[in-house]
Amino acid sequence: MKKGEDYTGVTVVYSCHDGNGNFLFNKRGVNCRDEQGKWDIGGGGLEFGDTIENTLRKEILEEYGTDVLQYDFLGYRDVHRENNGKKTHWIGLDFKVLVDRTKAKNGEPHKFDAVEWFTLDNLPSPVHSQFPNFLKLYKEKL
Repeated sequence: MKKGEDYTGVTVVYSCHDGNGNFLFNKRGVNCRDEQGKWDIGGGGLEFGDTIENTLRKEILEEYGTDVLQYDFLGYRDVHRENNGKKTHWIGLDFKVLVDRTKAKNGEPHKFDAVEWFTLDNLPSPVHSQFPNFLKLYKEKL
């Protein structure tokens, strides 16, 4: 059975920032599950038996090669999409995460074509299909 397709999956979503108005995005490569070529903030599925905080820390270390300095829970979203013709359903647990800009890097070059910093007034294009809703919900908290 596949998470998000055969049953509702839980994903930990994070917007990493440097404390100075810059946000970290990754450009999804051909080995990503979906939305290749789109800029995304980051996330990872919650595994059975793991904790949300551990998943947050583990995924950021894997994807961006840096530790979590501080985090704030922003809220949750029901994420209904379609992937390769199949309906998917995820619960997104959304976080704002402070990281050390000097340590952030592309920790998954097999999945990401690039990792770069952007401001909210100068976002990359095209963005992941879920980012506009994330931004609409949380812009005032970012």
